[in-house]
Amino acid sequence: MTLPDSKPDAEPTGAQAHFRALESLYAAAPINRLFDSVLEIPEGGIARIRFTIDERHFHAGGAAHGTSYFKMLDDAAFYAANSLVTDRFLLTTAFNLLFTKPLGPGPVIAEGRWVSGQRRVFVAEARLIDASGEEAARGTGTFMRSRIPLASLPGYRAG
Repeated sequence: MTLPDSKPDAEPTGAQAHFRALESLYAAAPINRLFDSVLEIPEGGIARIRFTIDERHFHAGGAAHGTSYFKMLDDAAFYAANSLVTDRFLLTTAFNLLFTKPLGPGPVIAEGRWVSGQRRVFVAEARLIDASGEEAARGTGTFMRSRIPLASLPGYRAG
């Protein structure tokens, strides 16, 4: 029996290339050396960050410090919004955060979703889901187009 030759996967194009380039940009950001995390953008307006909380992220009370909550919520909302913008880097202009449960050590998912805006200002929300499937925090951010071309940023590699 002869198997068909397998061809290498084609390079992503269009929106998929933009999503992969944003994932590369996230991975290249120096701040992400401090967090064991991976961004995935499955479709426009949606972003997920899988990360792990450990004792390095704890405050004196033995749970994750708010900086971890903010960073992951902001990033998930940001990338959900920037997935809809192919030419410019967005900037966070405001972010509101609601803590609902302390995070201990373990895996967490930050889920971001675009809510509104398509020109200059975008609104996106995010939530943190712990390993038991419970929401630990949620946030809403506003983001605006900057003058920074995405293509000029180290790490942004569009196909």
